[in-house]
Formats: sequence, structure tokens, C-alpha cells
Amino acid sequence: MAAPVRRTLFGVARGWRRFRGLWAGSLASRSLALAAASLSSGSPWRLLGALCLQRPPLVSKPLTPLQEEMAALLEQIEIERSLYSDHELRALDEAQQLAKKKADFGDEDDEKNILLVQDLEDMWEQKFLQFRPGARVTEADEKNDRTSLYRQLDRNLVLLVKEKLGDQDVWMLPQAEWQPGETLRGTAERILATLSGEFSAFLYTSPDSLEIQADCEDGFKENNMEAKFLGNAPCGHYKFKFPQAVRTESSLGAKVFFFKALLLTGDFSQAGKQGRHVWVSKEELGDYLKPKYLAQVRRFLLDL
Repeated sequence: MAAPVRRTLFGVARGWRRFRGLWAGSLASRSLALAAASLSSGSPWRLLGALCLQRPPLVSKPLTPLQEEMAALLEQIEIERSLYSDHELRALDEAQQLAKKKADFGDEDDEKNILLVQDLEDMWEQKFLQFRPGARVTEADEKNDRTSLYRQLDRNLVLLVKEKLGDQDVWMLPQAEWQPGETLRGTAERILATLSGEFSAFLYTSPDSLEIQADCEDGFKENNMEAKFLGNAPCGHYKFKFPQAVRTESSLGAKVFFFKALLLTGDFSQAGKQGRHVWVSKEELGDYLKPKYLAQVRRFLLDL
């Protein structure tokens, strides 16, 4: 009788200790979040979240001569070591039956309503001759249209947008200012939601405020973009100072934290002003990004 009571008391004690630890941890994390918020509010550096939205390859890369030779060797080894499939066994069986009937002078009229293996292979051959594979080089590749998502189908493409920094138009990854009460990943998710609806330009309107201003004429509407975020931690960061015209002692610059996501569905519509976004490969980033910004972005981009 004492043993069950003792086990029950031990279970209650363990549950209380676990609950007290979780409660203390939640209070500690809340106090750290409040401290970080108060620190960021008093810091001259603004916190920004940026979205590295990648379109993964849609087709495989062409094989090199060495890879083609190795693939042919492996295919030959597989054929030599393989067993007959059900279709091949059926073909051999039918060949034996036909040879036996011919030897016995059997009546071939009974075979007219039977679908033989050779008939199946002829049907498959006709379907194969009608098949036309899709082109690896698209119309966007021929025109070098970097606003199109359907280019360089065997490469990773990254979304870049043109935004206002003071009076300058600068290419960068889509970004937005972190808001109190949300995580940095939440900021990146908010950016994706903004891209899925109306594109918002990130404008520096005054030294003391950063505003995200929606421009319906220059925006991209109803894109319905969906993406899968790769983790909760940033994949990289970048620190820069605001232009001299808007820089003050209380607002020196921004710290940007990048979050990587893979595009699942959706694309920018063609409505609105052209030239505000591009889909580029890792090698083409140098045509748009500034050197220091480019160096930080290339550190977390893999093109396998």
C-alpha cells in the first residue's frame, strides 16, 4: 500500500518541478524580449528582417562528359545484373506458345482477339513518337528577361527588388522593419505576405521613422505566393548606415537579418510598373547588389 502512495507523491513532485521550470523559463524569455525591445528602442540601429526567396531548380543540370560516361557504365552493369520483368517474361512465354502452335499447325484465328505483347509494344512506340520534351531554354532565356521566373530552369534563382534608400534606388532582398512583439522570422513572413498581396516600397521618409508605403500603381497585386521557410534562425546578417541626408545620432543605420525560404507556388503578376524586381542566379547578383551587401549574401547562398 505504501509503494503506490510513494510513487504517486513522487509523480506529483516531478510534475510541480517541471511546471515551475516552464513558468520560470517563460517569465525569463518574456523579460528578455521586453529588455530587447527597450534596448532596440533606445539604440541608434534599427532592426530589419529580410527575405531570401529562392526558386529551386525545375529540371536537372546537363551531365558532363564524365558523368555521362559513368551513367552509361552503371546502366550497363544494372542491365547485366538485372532479372526479367513481368513484361519480358510474358513476351518469352508468348513466343514459346506461338512457336508451339506453328509447329503443331494450330488455328491462328483464335489469336485475333488476343492482345499480344507485340501489340502493346507497338502502341507504346506510337505514343513515344508523339511525345515532345519541353525545351530547357525558354523564351525568357532567349530574351534575357530577368523579371520572368521561368528562366534558367536548372539553377537556383533569388528574388531582388528595387527600393528607395533616401533619394537612391537600390537593389536588395525584400526587407521590412521589425515590429515590437514579433519575431524576426515573423518579420520575414510578413514580407512574404506583403509580396503576395501588394508590393510595398521600403522608404526612408524621415530620420526618426521608417515607413512601409504601399504604392498601388507601382505594386504587384494578387500574386498568391507560398513559400517554405528554412528554420527559425537567420541565415545571415548585414549592417549598414543610412544615407547622410537622413542619418542622425538617434538613427545611424540598420542591422538586417536574412531568412531563407523556398518558393512553392505563385509569381509576380505583370501588372504595374516594370523593372521593380528580378529573378537572378548567384552569378548574376553582382550586376545588382553593392559589393559589401553582395559579400554577405553570397555567404549563405549555395548553388549545388
